[in-house]
Parts: sequence; structure tokens; C-alpha cells
Amino acid sequence: MTRTIDETGAETCEWTVTGMDCASCAGKIRAAVERLPGVEAVEVALMTERLRLRLTPGQTPPARIEETVRALGYGIGAHPGRKPFVLPGAGDGARDRHDPAGHDHAGDDHAGDGHVGDGGAAAAPAWHRSRKGRLVLVSGAVLALAWGAAALAPGAAPWAFALACLIGLGPIARRALAALRTGQPFTIEALMTVAALGALLLGAAEEAAVVVFLFAVGEVLEGVAAGRARAGIRALRALVPTRAWREGPGGLTEVAADSLLPGQIVLVRPGDRLPADGEIVSGQGGIDESPVTGESLPVTRGPGEAVFAGAINTEAALRIRVTRAADDNTIARIVRLVEEAETARAPTERFIDRFSRWYMPVIVGLAALVAVVPPLAFGLPWGTWAYRGLALLLIGCPCALVISVPAAMAAALSAGARRGLLMKGGAVVEAVAGVGQVAFDKTGTLTRGRPEVTDIAPLEAPADTVLALAAGIEAGSSHPLARAIRDRAAAAGLVPQAVTAITARPGQGMQGQDAAGRMVAVLSPEAAGVAARATIATLEAAGKTVVAVVEAGRVLGLIALRDEPRPEAATALAQLRALGLGTVMLTGDNPRTAAAIAGGLGIDWRAGLLPADKLGAVAGLGADVMMVGDGINDAPALKAARVGVAMGSGTGVALETADAAILRDRLTDLPATIRLARATMATVRQNIALALGLKAVFLVTTVAGLTGLWPAILADTGATVLVTLNALRLLSFDPARAG
Repeated sequence: MTRTIDETGAETCEWTVTGMDCASCAGKIRAAVERLPGVEAVEVALMTERLRLRLTPGQTPPARIEETVRALGYGIGAHPGRKPFVLPGAGDGARDRHDPAGHDHAGDDHAGDGHVGDGGAAAAPAWHRSRKGRLVLVSGAVLALAWGAAALAPGAAPWAFALACLIGLGPIARRALAALRTGQPFTIEALMTVAALGALLLGAAEEAAVVVFLFAVGEVLEGVAAGRARAGIRALRALVPTRAWREGPGGLTEVAADSLLPGQIVLVRPGDRLPADGEIVSGQGGIDESPVTGESLPVTRGPGEAVFAGAINTEAALRIRVTRAADDNTIARIVRLVEEAETARAPTERFIDRFSRWYMPVIVGLAALVAVVPPLAFGLPWGTWAYRGLALLLIGCPCALVISVPAAMAAALSAGARRGLLMKGGAVVEAVAGVGQVAFDKTGTLTRGRPEVTDIAPLEAPADTVLALAAGIEAGSSHPLARAIRDRAAAAGLVPQAVTAITARPGQGMQGQDAAGRMVAVLSPEAAGVAARATIATLEAAGKTVVAVVEAGRVLGLIALRDEPRPEAATALAQLRALGLGTVMLTGDNPRTAAAIAGGLGIDWRAGLLPADKLGAVAGLGADVMMVGDGINDAPALKAARVGVAMGSGTGVALETADAAILRDRLTDLPATIRLARATMATVRQNIALALGLKAVFLVTTVAGLTGLWPAILADTGATVLVTLNALRLLSFDPARAG
């Protein structure tokens, strides 16, 4: 168990709960735990197998919580909380371990169903090795023996089938009784127990045995489907290696990856995964970032460039300076986001949850009426209508309906996380699917966030001379314009001219002396007294910043710079328009620059906006607006929008405030996120129609006497498996494919 204590003394506790195969399992645990005194804020996450709650001091101890969960037939153990995720079996003494064998699962029908309790990527065991799987094999074997006995000794057949039924029904009845003790009479186990025992009393022993067997098979199939849904989430945890080579005074030392601290240097050999988020200190080569970003081709990274934990070094040895602690690296943040996102339930999911609370009692009441009213009112046979009433009971569990939404949401969140598309829960997925307008910040969102040299206009010297002299003057400056000039000179293969005695001219530029002792400078056109006003006006009309390069009073030439749009910005905006969305740019920059950028991209714009103005602009765009930004000044607008999306390179404030994030920092991932959300909601609608449709069909056919007990159980467990498998299709959905 993971425990934290707040300032009031209340404890927030987390456990890993194993054996939950469908949403009704999570609901049973939640209902049982909420009844205990002093228990508040109960969250049961089906896909991540997490139980989180808050305990008032001096009332229910944590041990009582664990006893209650085990009594319902589920395993419970330590949850890793926010510790770094590492592979199991690494021999790492630096982390806590969760040993499934160390928990008391006596009488636990779910024990051994497989789980991840230590944050590793432990795989669920094969179905036939789980407790439920063994129950299927045993009850199936006994049922086969019963059929054999019926063939050899027909008189013994009823007893043989009754024995097969009771053997399979035993664990189900125990779970029903445990739920009844917690005030939950309407569980599928209870309905199954009543239906099977009723069928035995009516003399339908063979059908009762078959129904119990099919129920057990359905539970195993549910477990397998749920395990597949969790596999995508678990796989994220396995991306970060457990060991790293850290540099120190004594040379290289192999250490636990989760012990690395910011500022330390690690060596990553070719073929190894990066153990931490960091910055390359030395070395250059290909980095396969596909495990983190989904990018299929390796990218070349060199000194000064950022790299992600979990990426694969494909070529040369790299020395990397750690920039984030293990529990805050990219993979840990993705996993934490996906795990916590399940608690942010979509409005559709909350509605289905409320609907399911009265659905089962209504069906139970209807079953009672079907069993009693026809015989009493019309003198029809009691046995026939009691049988039909029992069959209706098996239609009363809303498992398929309840799982229809969370299964799709979990699959979508996992699929998105693998592709660098992060959404903070089902509520965000549903909101993204309903977006009608997208608002963008400019700097760092639609543009790269750093100026680039766009034009060199020679006046009294060649362009290369102008650029080389400017690079020499700006050699020691950290100003973004200075870096842009130096980068352009380096890209052109030019050696900066030697300039000494460099000083700043506040508000005007930089100046110094060349090798001949002449004054040289990079100044604003006004300070330099440039006569070429027409050229300057043309460049500035395009939203560019212009500087003049001066030597001994002569203006050698002009350099124009601008923060250029991202190369994929036009494509992303075109895809958004193809999806039927309106787009607008909101920027604090001047109208001239805004108009130039927006005109090239074909997007509406509003300029000169302070953070409060952006907030008002977003509010004025309507209730279905998505805001995309990257800076601290974007945080209020991100929060006010229906959906706030942060760029992956953005500030921590923007990432925390936003509802979603684009990890790869690529604008084309924005329409991909919307496609994924829309596909998810389409899957949700399909699942709801499938679940309710099957229930309705079998309800009518059961009352009409066309179907009996075993088709009714297929209507429950079969529908649950179908909607889960339908949801799993989202794991292979490619949202990058336009159209």
C-alpha cells in the first residue's frame, strides 16, 4: 500500500487490486469500500487496477480495506504510486517490491489472474493457469463426465449434471454471498446463483450445468480481453532501462536508473536505451525515438540537443547530462497521465453508470413479474414461466453496457500515448471529439519559437561579407537574433570576422572594432541611418525584423529575421479545416507580424493580446473551442477553453494546465488527436448499441419462450467480450492517416 498524509491528518492510500475483469467488478469494490466509516473519495480504476481512497484518522484502518476487498474475491497489494517504473527482476534494492506470492489470497477466486504491482510490465499468466481458468477446465471436465454418465446410465444423468452445476457454482455463490454482506444484492454472481439453483429445482439440471460452465468461460474471456486492454498501458512502463552507466571521479559506475539525478553524466552505448531524459554533452548519432514518440525513422541528435528516456541509441556512444529525475522523465509522466486519466470519466460514462444502477433492479423486478403474473392471472404453467423469469435474471447484469465506455477510453488513451498524443481522461476525449473551433498561440506553437535569418540584402558589400561581419559582432551575445545570425553563418560555412571591444548600445544594437581598428556594428536601421527605406519597408511589411551591418559609418547591408512557421503548420491547418474546424491565431505580437504569419498559413488572427485578452478571446469563440499554446502566458486561455492543448516543448505551467499535450511537438499531431477522439466516440456509440441491442433482443425472445438460460448468459458475457474486443480495435487505429 502507498500512503500519504495531508495537513489534516487524513491518509490517501493506494493499492493494486487484481482480478477485475469488467466494470461491475470495479463497481462492487467501490460500493463495498464506500460503506466503511471514514472512507472518502474512493476511486477504482479498472484498466490500471488501482484503488485509491482517503481515510479519516481513527476510523477504518487500511487493513480493514484489504480484508473487504479480499472477501469479495479480489487480490490486493502494494501500489507503486509515483515511483519510477522499472522492469521486474532487476535486482534493484533501491525500490520496493510487490510480491504477489506474499499476499493472502486464500479463497480468492481471482488470485493468480495476473497483475502489475510493482510498476513493472509483468504480463498476466496464461488463462489456463489462472484460478478462473482452472475452474473452467474442472467444470468442463465434470460436465463432459456428466454427459458420458448420461449416455451410459440415463437414470444417473440428473445427478451427474447437478453435481457439475454445483461444482462450478460454488465459487460464484461465495462471491455473491460476500457482495450481499456489503449490501449489494443485485450482482451478476447473485443472479447467476439464483438462476442456476432455480433451474435445478425445476429439473433442468443439464441446462443449469451448461449455463454455469458458459458463465465461467465468459469470465475467462473477459479477463483475457481486459488483459489485452491493459497490455498497452503496461508496455509503456517497460521502456526505461533499469541500469545506467554514470560518470564519476572514479570513472564509470553501473547504477540503478531510478537513482540518477539532474546534472549527472551518463554514458549510453550503441544499442542501449536511454535511462533518463537529458541533453547530449558529446557524441552524435541516430536516436530511435519511436518507443516514445511513435516516429518510425531514427533522428540524428548531437551536442546540446534534448533526448528522451526510453529512446534507443542506434549508432555512436553518447555522453548525456540528466535533466529530469526518474519519477519526472517523459515515460514516467506519460504512464502517470494514462493511469490517472481513467478517473476523469467522460460524461457518457457517468450517464451509463447512473443508468446501470437502476437497470439491474428493474430487470430483476421484471423477471419476478414474468415468473408470477402469467400463472396467477392467466393460469399458465408455473414451471414454464418460472424458467423464463430465471432466464431474464441473467439478462439483468449491465456488464457489457458499463464496460462499453471505459474500455474504449482506456484503449484510446493507450494508443494515443504510444504516439505522443496525451489526453487526460475520458472527459477530455469526449470534449476533443466535440471541438468545433481551434485557437492557436503564435510564438512556439504555430512558429518555431526562435527567429531565423530570412533575407540578406547587400548594399555596399557582398552578402557573405555582411553575414560574416555580423556573426563576428554578435559572437558573444545571447540574444535570440544574435544566435540566429551565428547559426546562419555557420550553416553557410562562413568564419566570423574577428571583432574586439564589443559593447552594447542599449536599444540600438552591438558594436566593436575590426582588425583594422574600424568601428563595426549591428544596429537598428533607424540608428544606422539607412537610406534604403523602401527595402526595409518591404521586409517589415512581411513581419520581419531588420538590422543593419555598419563598417566605419558605411551600411554594408541589411539582414532580415523572422520567427518562421513550423514546416508542418500549413499541413496541420489544412487537415483541421478538412475536419470541419475553424481556426484562429491569438498572439501578443504586433499586427504587422501577425498578419504576415497568418496570411502565409491561411488562418484568421487577432494581435496585440495580453494574457487576459487571450482569455477573453477564447471565451468569445464559443463553448466548443480548443486552445493550443506553449507558454506561461497561454495558461489562463488553456484553462478557459473547452480543451486546452500544450505543445510538448512548452513550459511546465502550460503542460500542467492543459487537458492534453502533443509530445512530439508536431502540429500535425493535433488533427491526429481529434481523429482519435472522434474514432473513440464512434466506438463508444457502437458498443452502447451492441450492449443494449443484444439485451433487448434476448429480453424479447426470452419472454416469448424462444430462448432459454444458456442464450441469456451469452447475452451477458458474450456482449461484454464483444464490446471489449471492439474497443481494442482502437489500439491499432492510426490517427495520423488523414481522411
